[in-house]
Amino acid sequence: MNRRLLIKNAVLTGILSLAGGRVKGKAIKEKYEARAIEGGDDRAYWVAILTQMAQPILENISKETFRKNMPMSVSPTFDSRDSGVGYLEAFGRLVAGMAPWLALPDDGSEEGAWRKRFREQVLLGIQHGTDPASADYFTWRGSSSQTLVDAAHLAQAFLRAPHALWEPLPEITKKRVVEEFKLLRRIKPNESNWLLFAAMTETFLYFIGEDCVRERIDYAVNKFDKEWYVGDGWYSDGARFSFDHYNGYVIHCMQVEALRYNIPFGGAYKEMYDRAYKRMRRYAHHLERLITPEGYYPVVGRSSTYRNAAFQPLAAVVLDNQLPEDLTKGQVRAGMTAVLKHIYTKSNFDQLGWLTMGVVGDGQDNLADYYTNAGSMYVASLSFLPLGLPATDEFWTTEPAPWTAQKVFTGAQFPKDYYVTY
Repeated sequence: MNRRLLIKNAVLTGILSLAGGRVKGKAIKEKYEARAIEGGDDRAYWVAILTQMAQPILENISKETFRKNMPMSVSPTFDSRDSGVGYLEAFGRLVAGMAPWLALPDDGSEEGAWRKRFREQVLLGIQHGTDPASADYFTWRGSSSQTLVDAAHLAQAFLRAPHALWEPLPEITKKRVVEEFKLLRRIKPNESNWLLFAAMTETFLYFIGEDCVRERIDYAVNKFDKEWYVGDGWYSDGARFSFDHYNGYVIHCMQVEALRYNIPFGGAYKEMYDRAYKRMRRYAHHLERLITPEGYYPVVGRSSTYRNAAFQPLAAVVLDNQLPEDLTKGQVRAGMTAVLKHIYTKSNFDQLGWLTMGVVGDGQDNLADYYTNAGSMYVASLSFLPLGLPATDEFWTTEPAPWTAQKVFTGAQFPKDYYVTY
């Protein structure tokens, strides 16, 4: 099919209707992809993928049909935990990545209309997910410690967009969130990145003026600051180093955000925050260099089904306008877009629109770990943080540029790398 016909067909099949009825995520993605082909609109392409991820979850939870309609499939090696935790897992992880985008002001654009719709659905989802009388009440109080993990992602979403996602909630919902977060203190986190999950829920409670257990914050941030930093932007995930993407999935951003929101308390938080941010910028530097000239990235270690969530620290420094000096916005956007296109060009969604358990396509279920369920993959939303920058920001308007690996292997000049100590 030639490009002109592809564009015509995609636009015809992708007409968006905000006035009721379910709009197929695939049609939305096709429409935005066509726009990207026509005009190089990378932002439209990012919105298309995030929209396709979000729509089944948010449309269902806003109508209290989430548990009814989301098939909670699990890994072939899934352990004995309650798979019902997967609903909070899907919702919390999705919203943590969407939050900065949802926080943008309303406007008259097509993207803005979808953003407003999703924001309203998220707020309803929080209400239903914390209401014991709702069909979509999350598995807050079961025996699984997994609830702490995904409550932390919900806390991260609140911290990233408090005016959009916390303040508008009814008072009864706020009280229910606080109650559920406090009850999570019964869970003792593992000596790993899990410490940061406890730190995030307590940090959020502190942020909104509730009593927090400061020991759960301090123990986590001090472990990573003083004991588990192994150098040059890398943390060990516990006492032993593993070569995987958990520095991207969890560690850097939760360490930075836990420290950032505790600075007003005093003590050494500001000094640790400055150090943690420098480390995250250095790790972001590595991430950009890990993108191959063709736009692939190394799939290593466990939880590879989390896909592009590995790029969360790079996305975070873009959102903060804190890219390393030798990286341009054009090269970072081009590289990250290339990665997305390699992941999402094949079907990563099943026939009902839910993410599958692989990296690319739907035939990689063997990659799912013993803790992986259908909700786990929505952590991929975490690399979409730059959508929290307005469409007029230079990150979106500047011309795409070759990223580092492309410069290297075409013989162009590129900055030489260096070791950094913080």
